[in-house]
Amino acid sequence: MDLIRNERAAVLNRSEERRGVMIPRTVEKIMCSRDGKREYRIMVAKPAAEPPPSGYPVIYLLDANSVFGTMEETVRVQGGRPEKTGVVPAVIVGIGYLTEAPFASARYYDFTMPSAVTEAPARPNGAAWPEQGGAESFLAFIEETVKPEIEREYTIDRGRQTIFGHSLGGLFVLQVLFTQPGLFQSYIAGSPSIHWNKRNLLEAERNFTARSDVDFGKIGLMVAIGELEKSHKSGIYDNAKELAERLSGLADRGLRLQFKSFEGEGHVSVLPALVSRAARFALSM
Repeated sequence: MDLIRNERAAVLNRSEERRGVMIPRTVEKIMCSRDGKREYRIMVAKPAAEPPPSGYPVIYLLDANSVFGTMEETVRVQGGRPEKTGVVPAVIVGIGYLTEAPFASARYYDFTMPSAVTEAPARPNGAAWPEQGGAESFLAFIEETVKPEIEREYTIDRGRQTIFGHSLGGLFVLQVLFTQPGLFQSYIAGSPSIHWNKRNLLEAERNFTARSDVDFGKIGLMVAIGELEKSHKSGIYDNAKELAERLSGLADRGLRLQFKSFEGEGHVSVLPALVSRAARFALSM
């Protein structure tokens, strides 16, 4: 028995046997903004199942360095048994950065509007925040570069598109919903940093709720946050809950709204639970 164990260990320790762990049916490429100044890691996961006649639903995932693997595994496992889970297979498109870190400083620019600089809270270490104000350019990159590429390579149902963001990414998701609600059908705003740009976001929200040209029956919004975020001095928990309460008035106009507070979870630990719930919200049969 010891001889067998030693032989197995020798095989596993051979340098030629050491390979990176691969996620099935995934690819990664580098894509640049149109001005060539910003580069992104685009990670794509394709279901094993053939696309339905209408095409695959698609989830566009911000901060992909931190959550692409979690979302891919969640959808792959749950989408493999839709009759049990209610989750259908989908293409996952992660938009990340050229770093091995879970989060990149470039997100401060990509996820914030220009006016956000005046409302950003003081940084804990007293240093200046990275450059901000590029949300419009980042959204144009998604719409004009990423989406067309994905739709050329995969059979996509353009009537079932989701955008997922957390923290500043959640703020970005809300900005897109309030200003261009027709770009996606499901919006997932996890722990949104509303305090970062609260005045302008509230104005955008008021304009959104007053619009008569929006088919709210085709829009779903999930606002989620960790229970432990109640103690954060930014008021992030109350901001998210109050936003959901205000938007609940749109239910009569068809808006599919869900607010979820995850018990025992904080700003970062909430992510795995949020991903699972978001998959069910976006991909329910």
